[in-house]
This record gives sequence, structure tokens and C-alpha cells, in this order.
Amino acid sequence: MDGLAVDAALGPEPGQPRWPDPGERAVAPGLWIGLTGGIGSGKSTVARMLVEEGAALVDTDAIARALTAPGGAALPALARAFGADILGPDGALDRDRMRARVFGDVSQRRRLEAILHPMIQREALAQARAAGHRHPGRSVVFDVPLLAESGHWRQRVDRVLVVDCAVPTQIERVRERNGWPADAVERIIAQQASRAQRRGVADAIVVNEHLTLEQLRHQVQAVWRRWHSPG
Repeated sequence: MDGLAVDAALGPEPGQPRWPDPGERAVAPGLWIGLTGGIGSGKSTVARMLVEEGAALVDTDAIARALTAPGGAALPALARAFGADILGPDGALDRDRMRARVFGDVSQRRRLEAILHPMIQREALAQARAAGHRHPGRSVVFDVPLLAESGHWRQRVDRVLVVDCAVPTQIERVRERNGWPADAVERIIAQQASRAQRRGVADAIVVNEHLTLEQLRHQVQAVWRRWHSPG
């Protein structure tokens, strides 16, 4: 959520669902793939390319945004925990205000996670199961920004794909995309896993550095075909 770390990566929290073993997912389960990468890595672009290859996408950031949009299911609990002033004029979560509240304050961040993570987990699992029922055998990609920081996502998926690039590239991309100053981007990067940590949980790595979209797509397709080839 634009640098606000409220995705479903840092569980478990009370109330989170039990994630199924592969044989419980669908009649003919496909792969469950965890996709991750640092801010500005191009992870969202890779997610779209995986969908083009046939995957169903479960976007934990999108789920978090829906939960905190006007009328979102998480807003009453967030307002009780942090005060009504964390809501904007439109009734949605004021992300800038919440980001300022939790930045550097571990206890506040944990309160936020304890509210959002179980909700995100339940919806992510529901979406994955629904995709399996609609299209048995279809692979599901879970877009999880903080997968490497989690002690649990690695066990929930069959494969992990990491989108990687150099830190200066991350900073430049986010500055161009969001208009943030470099020091703000650097603070977000410092809160995320290092490149080495993300690489350490990967089954495959896409290096998104100085590539055209077609060159990036070629890397993505190569991973997809390798993971879905018979035998």
C-alpha cells in the first residue's frame, strides 16, 4: 500500500485460516506461486505477465486496499484501535497519516497487522480456492510484497518467484512513479528485506534491470514454462 506495510506477509495472527495442503486445494490443483520483490522492482508488471500466461492472481495489496477503502471491512476495527482521525474525508483509511503513525513504532505496527492480516489471509485463501474451483488445475500467483520477511508464506506456496533489481534502480523508479524524494524511498527500502534475503527464499529469480518489456516477458515465460513442463 504505497509503502505502508499492511500486506499479509507477517503472520500468523489469531484468527488466520489454516492453509490447505496441495491435495486439499482443488480436484486437480495447479501450482501455488508466491511472487515478491522490493518496491520499484517491477513485481506488478511481472504479475500481469504471469496472468497472461494463464495464472490466476491473488493480490494481497489490492485486498488490503479494498479492506481500507470507503466502507471497507477493516475500517471499524482500525478506527477503534487508532482513533477516527486515521480516516480521511472520504471515509477511507488515510494512508499517509497511518504510515506516519506506524513508521518506526513497532507496537503500533503490530496493532495494525493484528487487525489487517487475518482479514487479508482469509480473503487471499478464498480467492485462491475460488480460482481452483472455477478452473481446476489453474496455477495461482500470490503477489506478496513482504513474502521474504514472513516465516510462513514460503510454506504456503509451491514455488517462489523473486523480481530483483539494484537499489539505485528501485529508488529511481519510485521517484519517477510516485514523486517521492529519494530519502523517503530509501527509508521504505530499509524496512524491507534485503536483496540477499529475498534471493534466499527464491526458487527462481527474474532480474529486471535495463530490460525492455519484451526482454522481461521472455524471462517470465521461461520460468513459467520450466515450472509447468511435464515431468
